[in-house]
Amino acid sequence: GQVLELLRGVQRGSEDRRRSLSRLRWALRNKETQQKFVRLEGSIRTLVGLFTSSLADLQMEAARCLHELSHSNDPAVAEACLPATSYLLTYLSGHSVEFTELCLYTLGNLVVESEAVRKQLLPQGIIPVLASCIQSPHEAVLEGLGYVLSQLLQAKEAPAEIIPAVLDSVLPQHMLRLVCSGLKAGTGAAVEFAWCLHYIVCSHTANAALLALGALPALASLLLDLASESGRDAPEGLELLVCPVLRCLSNLLVEETGCEAQVRDERLLIALFLLLQRLLQPYPSVAQEALWLLNNLTADQPFFCSALLSLGLLPALLQLLPCSPMASVLVLTVLCNIAEKGPAYCQQLHRQPALPLLLPALALPDPEAVGQCLELLHLLFLHCPEAAADFARQGGQRALERHQSTPALQERARALLDVVRQPPGASNLSPCHATLPAFS
Repeated sequence: GQVLELLRGVQRGSEDRRRSLSRLRWALRNKETQQKFVRLEGSIRTLVGLFTSSLADLQMEAARCLHELSHSNDPAVAEACLPATSYLLTYLSGHSVEFTELCLYTLGNLVVESEAVRKQLLPQGIIPVLASCIQSPHEAVLEGLGYVLSQLLQAKEAPAEIIPAVLDSVLPQHMLRLVCSGLKAGTGAAVEFAWCLHYIVCSHTANAALLALGALPALASLLLDLASESGRDAPEGLELLVCPVLRCLSNLLVEETGCEAQVRDERLLIALFLLLQRLLQPYPSVAQEALWLLNNLTADQPFFCSALLSLGLLPALLQLLPCSPMASVLVLTVLCNIAEKGPAYCQQLHRQPALPLLLPALALPDPEAVGQCLELLHLLFLHCPEAAADFARQGGQRALERHQSTPALQERARALLDVVRQPPGASNLSPCHATLPAFS
């Protein structure tokens, strides 16, 4: 009834057609109204007709109606909007910033809900259209564009069908430029494009292309800027940009062996510790990303392990141990990365008293953290036998005995107990290496 009445008002072509469209737009905020509207004969055809009208105010109001429809999470509603996609693309090169922005968000919403829409947009040339749009001077247009692209790049068919088209265009270099100018231009678009880069990196199909564009040094340099800006008067939304940037760096380092040389810069560690200090309380999940990157930097690289010790950052790292279960695991993993580098590193860990902090870590409820702690003790006792005697003196034997009956931990706990109970100088530990999974 009411929906049909609204459609007729729009179709009649009377004076108040714009008012009818406006009433329709409000009605289309309701999920059931959306479903009823798209089932009505000629409804979308009428809307697309007005969307392509030469009268700017009717066109804008029809665009708003399509935008309301695009919010539906019913794929049938998204697919009903298929006749509008080619016009939405055409109008991206068009009139006002507000109109372009509306078309972008409508496209982005439709892309999320429907594979049919994505399948239609690719041959219609969405990637070249977005590539010409990305040179727009308007922050609002760029942010909308980032939204569309991030939705496309998360589609299940992205690695095979969408990312190759993106890499063949000028999009990657402009995305990188916009991410790295985020502090000057505007964080909204930079955040969207940083996530776009993250989805590309995670597809494992494009890292050579991104590295060739200088993504690693560019993102590392941005991270230094973000850390220096992250004080009291940090720009709005800064933490939102830090997260995808950390993630891109982490995953690029895991994926590509030998590319660490491109970011071999001690200042990167200082930046990470600044971010950890400032973001740990308000944004624990961002701090976790920083620890993941620290793990990936120290995993194979003696350079970053040495730098962490020589810059005196170990106490700051040890302070993070009790922050959260995930932080504990990651801090212990970084300490294992350092200890794996051999006797000189283990002696430094022993001298900067790590052992007193490992006792409470053994009492943590999280078996993963305890397992990582046992791994670290194993490496310390192996490379620095006096650490075992000290550990025994500090009551370590009791802490280890607690884990003798935990199936996943008992073997390692018993091996360490044997060492702790031995007379000094009689260690019988053999080297063992724990490889760490990459974080995504």
